[in-house]
Amino acid sequence: MKTVKKVLFWTLVAFALIQFIPIDRVNKPIDKAANFVEAKKTPEKIRDLIKGACYDCHSNETVYPKYAYLAPISWSVKSHVNEGREHLNFSIWGTYNKELKENMLSKAIQTVQNKTMPMPGYIVYHKEANLSDAERTLMVQYFEEMLKSKSY
Repeated sequence: MKTVKKVLFWTLVAFALIQFIPIDRVNKPIDKAANFVEAKKTPEKIRDLIKGACYDCHSNETVYPKYAYLAPISWSVKSHVNEGREHLNFSIWGTYNKELKENMLSKAIQTVQNKTMPMPGYIVYHKEANLSDAERTLMVQYFEEMLKSKSY
């Protein structure tokens, strides 16, 4: 019984101490001219879908939920945000070259159609990101039209 209490005590101490490991949650400033939804004059319905389902991980407009302030969960959230921005950052859309934009739009179409994005784990805590089939179709059609018309 003594061993269990010691393990529990040291586990709680470790948990308390890791709360002091800082995580950078500061979003970079937004240049509206480079930001996807503004630069592309995205229709309101599509804009709301993209912002609600994608922007927390794929932009510099991340809104960190309360659970993202509790280590070690915060580390995982920050890692997902960093990875998402590496693959596609809507906030700097205007800085990407033509090939990157085409690739990102194609990948976005694929992941939305395959329901791999938004990530299922994200949807659990963010109901606005749980896109219906009709909403997914709207988003895919918008991205496909951009590719077809080369208006990216």
